Amino acid sequence: MKAMILAAGKGERMRPLTLTTPKPLVPVAGVPLIEYHLRALAQAGFTEVVINHAWLGQQIEDYLGDGAQLGLRIRYSAEGEPLETGGGIFKALPLLGDQPFLLVNGDIWTDFDFARLRSPLNGLAHLVLVNNPGHHGAGDFRLAGERVADGAGATDTLTYSGIAVLDPKLFAGCQAGAFKLAPLLREAMSRNAVSGEHFAGHWVDVGTLERLGEVEQLLAGRR
Repeated sequence: MKAMILAAGKGERMRPLTLTTPKPLVPVAGVPLIEYHLRALAQAGFTEVVINHAWLGQQIEDYLGDGAQLGLRIRYSAEGEPLETGGGIFKALPLLGDQPFLLVNGDIWTDFDFARLRSPLNGLAHLVLVNNPGHHGAGDFRLAGERVADGAGATDTLTYSGIAVLDPKLFAGCQAGAFKLAPLLREAMSRNAVSGEHFAGHWVDVGTLERLGEVEQLLAGRR
């Protein structure tokens, strides 16, 4: 199974750090955020990773290179202008092939074990959901057994963690350009084609300087 890390965002809420450094390379306890993912992927047995980028993306390529130093083979999908989540994945599909692949947002930190997702996909997508954080109290979806449904109007919602397994068939009929992933997932949910799981371990959406500090405190505690 290949993996894709989404790394094309500007990280505007983390300025001034991201004015000259792409968000995935912002250091967390001395290590670039994206490197935590890459180390975890290698430990989980992944060998091929695709990374998309836009804002200051050449810095990501210069730092990570071909990934050999981490035991990985890294290929890049350069966007120029951001294509949003769905469009960015769609553009990278030729690098990902025709089999289900692991997807992880580059701007989260977690101790989730990616090896748990190296199993056959039942449907078009499998989502890892987490408890709703304070900054996203309404959540996104709800879990009904092992299937995921739209959480609109529900009280038992969970938040999409930014970790998933996707089948390229989810993008059938899509066209090149900028578009979001969520509508594709919701349409697949309407056909009962999305499975999911609830992860209760450490997970932080590193979207602000405050949450960056939260991760550093977590890492300090683990040490």
